[in-house]
Amino acid sequence: MTGLLEHRLLEQLRAGLPAEALITDPDITTSYTHDMASFCEAGTPAVVVLPRTAEQVQHIMRTATALRVPVVPQGARTGLSGAANASDGCIVLSLVKMDRILEIDPVDRIAVVEPGVINAVLSRAVDEYGLCYPPDPSSWEMCTIGGNIGTASGGLCCVKYGVTAEYVRGLDVVLADGRLLTTGRRTAKGVAGYDLTRLFVGSEGSLGVVVKAVLALKPRPPRQRVLAAEFPSADAACEAICRIMERGHTPSLLELMDRTTIHAVNRMARMGLPDTTEALLLAAFDTPDPSADLAAVAELCTEAGAAEVVPAADAAESDLLLQARRMSLTALEAVKSATMIDDVCVPRSRLGAMLAGTAAIAEKYDLTIGVCAHAGDGNTHPVVCFDHTDADESRRARESFDEIMALGLELGGTITGEHGVGVLKKEWLARELGEVSVELHRGIKAVFDPLGLLNPGKVF
Repeated sequence: MTGLLEHRLLEQLRAGLPAEALITDPDITTSYTHDMASFCEAGTPAVVVLPRTAEQVQHIMRTATALRVPVVPQGARTGLSGAANASDGCIVLSLVKMDRILEIDPVDRIAVVEPGVINAVLSRAVDEYGLCYPPDPSSWEMCTIGGNIGTASGGLCCVKYGVTAEYVRGLDVVLADGRLLTTGRRTAKGVAGYDLTRLFVGSEGSLGVVVKAVLALKPRPPRQRVLAAEFPSADAACEAICRIMERGHTPSLLELMDRTTIHAVNRMARMGLPDTTEALLLAAFDTPDPSADLAAVAELCTEAGAAEVVPAADAAESDLLLQARRMSLTALEAVKSATMIDDVCVPRSRLGAMLAGTAAIAEKYDLTIGVCAHAGDGNTHPVVCFDHTDADESRRARESFDEIMALGLELGGTITGEHGVGVLKKEWLARELGEVSVELHRGIKAVFDPLGLLNPGKVF
């Protein structure tokens, strides 16, 4: 960006924004250049803006369109695909200051929120009304609702309650030219027109900037009780998962940790997880009386070859087990200086093949690869641990990451279950979608963003 263009950009932005909403100090803007993904290039932004109102976002987008300056929308930057990474000379549009819960309606069971609301903050607020907002990514204490919508994120409870897309009823979106679009509805039902709301969910900021969301809520379920099952092999654990689902059980959570992940968690937190086991399965139920379900699942785990099955004694012990699962990624990040966190989802019936194939890839490339998974919906998170200062090890890490994605596609799965495409997986998207689908996707992008200013270089 030339000095003259940058001067005009800042001048026009200041005309509609308070001084504190603009950041140009390079020492500060640097912290806004990237999310938590490895191997994703990030550029140097011209400015970081932190609006507090939809009108300010409209002013930013009108300015960007007039001057043909790219815009990169951001939430808390907890993403794992590079989708929030800055490009050279862009406006980084951080929405974290738009953090108001505008309404909680216990009759219609909806919440109306701004995009910067933290997931956990919303969950605690609706809990006071006896309600819950089920989507709970592992980063729920940090990630924003806007970011969750942008990546169509999931979480530990997806096996029973589904993903973010199933809870977004309506949106207010600022388009690339600054117009404000309202999609969807507040009602429980509605089929008027194309489902533009779903189109924006998972679009990674490439079609518009979400400035308000109407979210569906559920009645707060009873506290869930957790069961831990130790298995001598990943195959046995995956067989138990298949049996649990085949028999019609509906756990509120069904999570898997492999031996590498268990060891990493124990090293970090000394949680006393069984180091001798090859796979640990956590199953939970949040029914009024989960005892019968837990007993039935315990029997199925034993039949599948579990060495030991231990139901949590109480809510505190259940929370401790869930804490171990939630810290899996953080613990694996401590194994080496860097990680690549994959997000491959396969049919449940192919979960065993996915884990076996990932183990073979780890051996082939002589790398530590731990796997934790939302096993109930087949969403695996192989975490490649490597030394980023070692060029050869970094190369092997990148190649192993690609092989894991190829394996997922071979097994009938998808390259991303909840993290999104961003920069990290854009080369793989066409392989999954096919030529016709890619053409239609690009056509949709052109309708909403004809100048290609929104999050350029991402997804496509």
